Amino acid sequence: MADLSQIVKAYDVRGVVPDQWDESLAEIFGAAFATVTDAEAVVIGYDMRPSSPGLAGAFARGVTSRGADVTVIGLCSTDELYFASGHLGLPGAMFTASHNPARYNGIKLCRAGAAPVGQDTGLADIRALAEKWTETGVPASGAVPGTVTARDVLGDYAGYLRSLVDLAGIRPLKVVVDAGNGMGGHTVPTVLAGLPVDLVPMYFELDGTFPNHEANPLDPKNLVDLQAEVRRTGADIGLAFDGDADRCFAVDERGEPVSPSAVTALVATRELARHPGGVIIHNLITSRSVPEIVAEHGGTTVRTRVGHSFIKQEMAATGAVFGGEHSAHYYFREFWNADTGMLAALHLLAALGAQPRPLSELVADYDRYAASGEINSTVADQAERTTAVRAAFAGREGVGFDTLDGLTVTGPDWWFNLRPSNTEPLLRLNVEARDAATVALLRDEVLAIVRA
Repeated sequence: MADLSQIVKAYDVRGVVPDQWDESLAEIFGAAFATVTDAEAVVIGYDMRPSSPGLAGAFARGVTSRGADVTVIGLCSTDELYFASGHLGLPGAMFTASHNPARYNGIKLCRAGAAPVGQDTGLADIRALAEKWTETGVPASGAVPGTVTARDVLGDYAGYLRSLVDLAGIRPLKVVVDAGNGMGGHTVPTVLAGLPVDLVPMYFELDGTFPNHEANPLDPKNLVDLQAEVRRTGADIGLAFDGDADRCFAVDERGEPVSPSAVTALVATRELARHPGGVIIHNLITSRSVPEIVAEHGGTTVRTRVGHSFIKQEMAATGAVFGGEHSAHYYFREFWNADTGMLAALHLLAALGAQPRPLSELVADYDRYAASGEINSTVADQAERTTAVRAAFAGREGVGFDTLDGLTVTGPDWWFNLRPSNTEPLLRLNVEARDAATVALLRDEVLAIVRA
């Protein structure tokens, strides 16, 4: 019997197929999702993993067994599924394991309008029903079984994204895109069609075994091919998508990575130009450049914990126009508060193409500090090591502390955050300062304590 505690995470379902879950459990999840959401209809999409169509089909059988209809949009990116949920006004299920290795698969769930389903918003209830029904069997609903209908929304999705960004009149751009054999290979050609873009595709073949590299651009080794191709072709910009194409990373014309915090600041200024005085959400490991630049452009910021559920909650609560995370998730009010890397990419292309400078010079305006990047340390006792770090910095002049998410220590011209992983015995360190030398000193001092 499946151990659902191992596969039902804080925000989604994820595990190894068929070792940890399979189509029989997917069918139970479908029945439980329809029951908890009281849905009359559900939209379902899936990525290119070999197990995805079968799992999605089983989930659909579970949904229809409760009397709800199913619209299957087939192969899609996660943000395309969010679009369908918002556009059609239906709860949704996306079958993907994002950037995880090929043997994994999962389900990202949402209510109508792409509203997130997490532990506190229905996922715990879905798990409880699924656990019960794996023992007792799914009871008959007494309802007439629902229908299954196929629908292609890729063109509508692409058109909607392009309606949100003014790309008229941009200069011609050479754009290298590394889809990592993920769903970007499916969506990018349609989204960019008709734009003054010379597209250089890399790994657009849909292949859930990821034969070229992991579809995880957060890991620098997975950007190496893109960086080399940008330099080789003399491209203006390089874009890399993860497996389900909801995150987008950029490299400049030199092949150097562009900080997701700089992208957040750049897109924030564009959204504030359209929505003066708007609220911008950012998580606490995002660069201090973001709130500074937002304030300079007349906006206000709200700082949140790391994690998309916190961002989406604050987006809804504050009416924010945009939100960004340093993990390259970007959220838009006009996209149902959901994250879409593709829309952020269109903003980058519009900003780059509307002026003559290269991308490296353009983003330098939004990138004011030196940073360490995220550094992980395996520790036996996360709380004890965090307490030791706090003690080491206590009493220093001008130093402050907050515990919104882990421990953030702030000095006159620097800050660092040390936060525990929720799933592994790790502490994650991020350091930012005015210059690289200060970053290095702080990094080494904190790591010496953490790893003692």
